[in-house]
Amino acid sequence: MTVLSMKGVVAGYGGGAVLQGVDLDCAERTVTCIVGPNGAGKSTVLRVISGLLRPSAGEISMDGEAIGGRAPDEVLRRGIAQVPQSHALFPAMSVHENILMGGYLIRKDRRLLRERLDMVRDRVPIVAERAGDSAGNLSGGQRRMVEIARCLMLDPRLILLDEPSLGLDPRSLAGVAALIQELNRAGTTVLLVEQNVRLGLGLATHGVVMEGGRVRLSDTAEKVRDHPEIASLYLGGTTAPSGSTRAPAG
Repeated sequence: MTVLSMKGVVAGYGGGAVLQGVDLDCAERTVTCIVGPNGAGKSTVLRVISGLLRPSAGEISMDGEAIGGRAPDEVLRRGIAQVPQSHALFPAMSVHENILMGGYLIRKDRRLLRERLDMVRDRVPIVAERAGDSAGNLSGGQRRMVEIARCLMLDPRLILLDEPSLGLDPRSLAGVAALIQELNRAGTTVLLVEQNVRLGLGLATHGVVMEGGRVRLSDTAEKVRDHPEIASLYLGGTTAPSGSTRAPAG
């Protein structure tokens, strides 16, 4: 079942088209990773889905219902939550207060708010462990975990992650990767943009390669990762028939 669909989407800034006819589908309970060079339009895809950028052409739908051009709060109410690339927390506020901000749309339903908070604490232990600490005192990996946890307050069907590995040390990276996998196993569909191609495609079930504002390749993550051109450009070698990677000759 397709959760999100983009057909011929054109969008940009100041009259210039960054996305030039993007077609992209995310099936239910999948992890789709978008990779590509800087300026390919990867983050712009997330902005146009979340309502932060209005498309000038094309269609975007969630469960068959058109959402292209809708306001961000309407997109949120339909079950799509985005975790920005960085600086998404309020540093002077506590972890607990930041998490509650994620439940703003359900704030009037106190029972549901408590249930969601208990769920988030259970799934992301740092929310309870560091509840009273200022978000500004957290490490980069801890901040990323809290950013993801905050969007869970709305129990989204689709989570958009923009460069979740950015600036993280290997240990923090492993924790964030494990959280993404756990969310997906629990039924959440994930669409992420990632410069760390090896990590992103390793987490994903499906891969999308963008270049020049268009989708150049879309397939299972394994096939995208093993594509000779992708291996050469992003993984430091070409893919051998056996599936191993070797350095290019010469």
